[in-house]
Amino acid sequence: MPALKPTDHIATITWLGLVPTEDTGLRAVPRDTLTLDWGGPVGERHGGLTRASCSRVTAQYTRGTEIANVRQLSVLSAEEIAATAEAMGLDALDPAWLGATLVVQGIADFSHLPPSSRLQSPDGTCLVIDMQNRPCVLPGREIEAEHEGHGKRFKRAAEGRRGVTAWVERPGTLNMGDTLRLFVPDQRAWQGGV
Repeated sequence: MPALKPTDHIATITWLGLVPTEDTGLRAVPRDTLTLDWGGPVGERHGGLTRASCSRVTAQYTRGTEIANVRQLSVLSAEEIAATAEAMGLDALDPAWLGATLVVQGIADFSHLPPSSRLQSPDGTCLVIDMQNRPCVLPGREIEAEHEGHGKRFKRAAEGRRGVTAWVERPGTLNMGDTLRLFVPDQRAWQGGV
């Protein structure tokens, strides 16, 4: 039996974007298509085979240490973005303000998918989920520029629904409207405690 089980959960891509390498903010630029190579989306600031370590891994590395880049993409759920907007008192949140690479619709509790799960398109392009993407202040700055007084609400409202970070296991192209099948690790939940 394979170590990754195919599921009946299918996500539809509802938004694509990338954070340009030349910009200093988090705001993503919408795209109809994303070309993915081994380093992630071509032209994405968060792309590359390696990256400087950040707050996610300070227990392991001094900030700025060169490590493998498992944060090539920021993948969010349309349903969770809507719930975050509602919690902030907004009608909607533009995925561009969140620095999203990819927004999908159709998989419940998306931000809590198991690490090492895969999202694979029918042509074989495949993303590996690294871990839940924790809310930070950077999207709040972009939201504040559009909706004064709301940016500070983002971090709390997005808790547990900020999406996941992912990296490219098999390069290819993703297009608006494409579907992605979810594969999950064939293992029981860890019971060792923390």
